[in-house]
Amino acid sequence: MSSSVLEKKVMPSRHLSCLIAISVFLFISSTLSIIEFRRSSAPSPVFPFTSLSNASPAGSNLSREGGKQGSRVLDRANLVSELDSQGSSCDVERALLRVYMYDLPLEFHFGLLGWRGTGDHQIWPSVDGGSVIPSYPGGLNLQHSAEYWLTLDLLASNGANVARPCSAIRVNNSREADVIFVPFFSSLSYNRHSKRQGKQNVSLDRMLQERLVLFLKGRSEWKRFGGRNHLILAHHPNSMLLARDKLGSAMFVLADFGRYPPEIANVEKDVIAPYKHMVRTIPAADSAPFSERPILAYFQGAIYRKDGGAIRQELFYLLKDETDVHFTFGSVQAHGISKASKGMASSKFCLNIAGDTPSSNRLFDAIASHCVPVIISDEIELPYEDVLDYSEFCIFVRASDAVRNNGYLLNLLRGIKQEEWTKMWEKLKAIAGQFEYQHPSRPNDAVDMIWQTVYRKKMHTKLDVHRRTRYRRVRIGCE
Repeated sequence: MSSSVLEKKVMPSRHLSCLIAISVFLFISSTLSIIEFRRSSAPSPVFPFTSLSNASPAGSNLSREGGKQGSRVLDRANLVSELDSQGSSCDVERALLRVYMYDLPLEFHFGLLGWRGTGDHQIWPSVDGGSVIPSYPGGLNLQHSAEYWLTLDLLASNGANVARPCSAIRVNNSREADVIFVPFFSSLSYNRHSKRQGKQNVSLDRMLQERLVLFLKGRSEWKRFGGRNHLILAHHPNSMLLARDKLGSAMFVLADFGRYPPEIANVEKDVIAPYKHMVRTIPAADSAPFSERPILAYFQGAIYRKDGGAIRQELFYLLKDETDVHFTFGSVQAHGISKASKGMASSKFCLNIAGDTPSSNRLFDAIASHCVPVIISDEIELPYEDVLDYSEFCIFVRASDAVRNNGYLLNLLRGIKQEEWTKMWEKLKAIAGQFEYQHPSRPNDAVDMIWQTVYRKKMHTKLDVHRRTRYRRVRIGCE
């Protein structure tokens, strides 16, 4: 074969090799350029996963670059709430949540407190500065009063003389709302009116639940998304017993999931809110350190419980004779709360043991006392745990380990030295404010933290809502 023929066969392959090499080079160059461009121009994340417990008291602002619309998106994603230093009303554009609240009749909310209004058509009390606000009943009723504090906060969100965080603001048009709030004081209704009185055929609590279901099922707001954008408070574990199955598509605010089937209440859609603690809050400056807390472990409460609470009885017999352990029966009677307040403030560790339900107010009493909680409740769910690491200030012990006969629990607690305990104590003092219910609400208190949790839940559930309603317009057009 002649050399000219060989050259003709080799040349095309050389051209092909060159073309391939040039193509690869251009592809790599263009890819690197695109990556660099995206890095330089990408916006900040809409949802910053930052620890709220480390936030400054007055909160902080995200960048407001990108015009009015960009500012609104970034501000609404800022989970550290702002306190308006001027005391002016909260701006809708700054709020995390726009909340529409039904104007339910008085008997569903403040009427249960004995408040009757001051005019023929007034159903809400004034919450502006200087106004007398209806008080919530004391005693154990207060444990489940989240419904009261959230309702007050929404009413205050439109006030001109109330300084509060800008996490949630009440709007008058339900179409503009992120959340539809149902102002039914269900825990108070259960505590005060779950038993029939006199010649009643049904209890007032049952009647209110029945009326509420009929009301909600008939509302266009409920029908629009099947109730998924509604927020219902049922913090007492026995509240809403009749209605919960019928309204299970809504977002519930609960103490735990102990008495709910998972298809009705679950961690994906619902909010766990703290109990309102019963003992007094200890100021950080007055909190006793390690060396001034002579009691190693403290428990005072009901000892003989049913269901998962049987472990309390087992622990009682294991620990009752230990000289540095306080484990006794106690109640709100006979100055029980003041005794518990003093005892917890004098203890290094406070035992939070499962009772009839996985949670109890005792955990939040311990936090307010800066007594390191020892959580012995395998099924417990905790408030705002997606942003708060409880292991930094709590000890978790499995129930099976706690009742070991070889002294496992006490050996564990006695093995925690002063330095480690002090770190948890300092953390407790730093985060205790996140479990305080108050009016007006303050940045990162219990009310504000609940609204922030609702916001985060809505971000997770919005995809599900949108997917389920893709063909809503088509269905309406065919009816």
